[in-house]
Amino acid sequence: MARRSVADIEKIWSNVEGVKKLSDRAVGIGPFGIGLDGLLTWVPVVGTVYSVGAAAWLLMQGLRARAAPGTLLQMVSYLGLDTATTAVGEVVPFAPDIVDLLFPGHLMAARALQKDIETTHWVEANEREARAAGAHEGHVADMRRNPKLRRIVYLHD
Repeated sequence: MARRSVADIEKIWSNVEGVKKLSDRAVGIGPFGIGLDGLLTWVPVVGTVYSVGAAAWLLMQGLRARAAPGTLLQMVSYLGLDTATTAVGEVVPFAPDIVDLLFPGHLMAARALQKDIETTHWVEANEREARAAGAHEGHVADMRRNPKLRRIVYLHD
């Protein structure tokens, strides 16, 4: 696997923001929004294909960003429910379409991933080498000084 940098993680965060808006907040009306996911749910098969594709892409970004297992599970839950309502809409008319229109699963999964990225102390180094050089303790101290941070991820592992 190629070595990642903090810039790569920032790019993942930015790309996820774009999909979040496109899928569930292309048009915002107060606290509510409508995006491609909600609009395409009314088009047979196309809505399901989009929902599954966007979900897979978001999960792939989570894996690329080395999201915590709990975050990935949370994302799978949101995306699974979102995709299930889209798929049921293929069989049962209208009710699931309305639920899918109002349930912003892609948005919720994207927010979970973005929060995970924001609460991680990213280190552009190898953990074993950082421990051997004594730098690991400094990274732990940096993390403890910032109550927002919950974990350390070494990008070159």
